[in-house]
Amino acid sequence: MTIADTYREFAIREAHGESPAYERLAHAVSRDEEILTRLAGLPPGKRQPNLLFAVVRLLGGPVDDPAAFHDFTVAQWPAVVAQIRARATQTNEVGRCAALLPVLATLPGPLALLDVGASAGLCLYPDRYAYRYGDRLVGSGAPVLDCAATGVPVPAVPPEVIWRAGMDLNPLDMTDPADVAWLEALIWPGHTHRRARLRAAVAVAQAEPPLLVRGDLVDDLPALAARAPADATLVVFHTSVLYQVPAAGRERFTETVRALPGHWISVETPDVVGFDSLPAPPDGGLHNVLALDGTPLAWVRGHGQSITWFG
Repeated sequence: MTIADTYREFAIREAHGESPAYERLAHAVSRDEEILTRLAGLPPGKRQPNLLFAVVRLLGGPVDDPAAFHDFTVAQWPAVVAQIRARATQTNEVGRCAALLPVLATLPGPLALLDVGASAGLCLYPDRYAYRYGDRLVGSGAPVLDCAATGVPVPAVPPEVIWRAGMDLNPLDMTDPADVAWLEALIWPGHTHRRARLRAAVAVAQAEPPLLVRGDLVDDLPALAARAPADATLVVFHTSVLYQVPAAGRERFTETVRALPGHWISVETPDVVGFDSLPAPPDGGLHNVLALDGTPLAWVRGHGQSITWFG
């Protein structure tokens, strides 16, 4: 796809029904030759809408008015491009734990969790949050994560976790105000509920910081996995991470993670992991596939707001 196509697709499949501001903005950028030309000068992995929009927000720029966004972005392009090159779309969306929980609860405990592309590691605390699947409440922590569930085997209680670690090329430190500000900038306009639960999750991580390691998801994964307790079930997982990895790297990662003991949970778009066949998604929005050890189980919306179980 062209850069314009990418922004148009983002508007239609991701922002529509989720963020009117980002939907308008993405459509506007898809027609904005001046900004598209500037984006073309960046590496392909640095052109995505979430990254551009979050950087402009981090710098105090407007995202509600496309014309004002254009003027700010063009005028401040040196500062914008510097942040784009320094940052990554590390949306540490704790709502995705609502998709992980039904699978984690089926595995023999206690669990040792290893999040690949962990950002700040906020998804390493599925046992500390509470969940609301329709009228079913699971757990008693904070934040409470709401998820519309269709055919989902909702567990009675969260799993027991005795070890949690994360790996990222640029792990974020929740004791650093600049890193917290970046995570907040990645929250979409109007998503006040996501900002509130992000802050609650940050408080959990600040009280009990996870083990976060700077490293490559292929070369450094086995060494970190080897640090997990022998009396726990290792679970390596990732959510909306592999799309940033070239195809050859994804293949090497799959080989590496399959060779590890324990289990592998992925929540990625269908084309990223690759499956022989999948049922039709529940609607035209962008859905990820939840899979256990390479076996697809459910459709999941990007922020964990809904799960539709297969079968």
